[in-house]
Amino acid sequence: MLDGIINIYKEKGYTSHDVVARLRGILGQKKIGHTGTLDPDAQGVLPVCLGKATKLCDLLTDKEKTYRAVLLLGKVTDTQDISGRVLKEYPVSTSPEELKSCVEKFQGDIMQIPPMYSACKIQGKRLYELAREGVVVERPPRPVHIQKIRVDDIRLPRAVLEVTCSKGTYIRTLCHDIGQQLGCGGCMEELLRTRSGMFGIAQALKLSQVEKLFGEGRLEEQILRIEDMLAEYPRLDCTAVQDKLLDNGNPLPAVKDKRDFGSSWIRVYDSRGVFKGIYQHKENTGKYFPVKMFL
Repeated sequence: MLDGIINIYKEKGYTSHDVVARLRGILGQKKIGHTGTLDPDAQGVLPVCLGKATKLCDLLTDKEKTYRAVLLLGKVTDTQDISGRVLKEYPVSTSPEELKSCVEKFQGDIMQIPPMYSACKIQGKRLYELAREGVVVERPPRPVHIQKIRVDDIRLPRAVLEVTCSKGTYIRTLCHDIGQQLGCGGCMEELLRTRSGMFGIAQALKLSQVEKLFGEGRLEEQILRIEDMLAEYPRLDCTAVQDKLLDNGNPLPAVKDKRDFGSSWIRVYDSRGVFKGIYQHKENTGKYFPVKMFL
């Protein structure tokens, strides 16, 4: 079984779940999970966790992401992207300067109302399930953070946006909201995710490339090891006496070390230098407690 993270280029027409299903067939293993949904019409970076690395799915989903989106002004749809039913159409008289000024206002902390066609749950039911039944419900706005947003190209009624944002940000909702602010409506016409955390589009592999590399026995060269994914956290090496505690996933007594780890996560290795898991020190206990184990 393969363990680690592979950078997949999700192509149009596939859901994120489709990618996982195809990989299970190619690699012949069940333990695979993706790290952040991309709509079927969207393309780009989709880190996928294999084997023991599936324990990192939630951690990777939380990472900042960067997108290139084509905003189409003058058209409002029920899905907030071009694939939906057109609700309203307006003439576009916005100038490039007005568009840029409007877009700049969306940088920083903003509130977004999740679209009806989304996987968010209201009273235990997915919004897209309600939307398909023709039901529209009130959705509370949610805070998201737009780290960076800029207009790369303007050819009205279209504009290319580059957006770096927090998890949970809906780019199609961003396009919709910009259109609302301008008074002419808008929707997302195209979406490309160019980065997810440390994974960039230049290194992303299409499923056909994965299948070819796997058949040639060279796929492991493209898989990032779990411990390398966590390299930002400081390393702690245990003593031989502590190996049994570590192997059982038990708390470890604080090791005398010149470094001060504080309450940050640390990578823990046994006395032989084998990576075992992520621990965190808890104040007033004198111990490190396991957060994620990779035994």
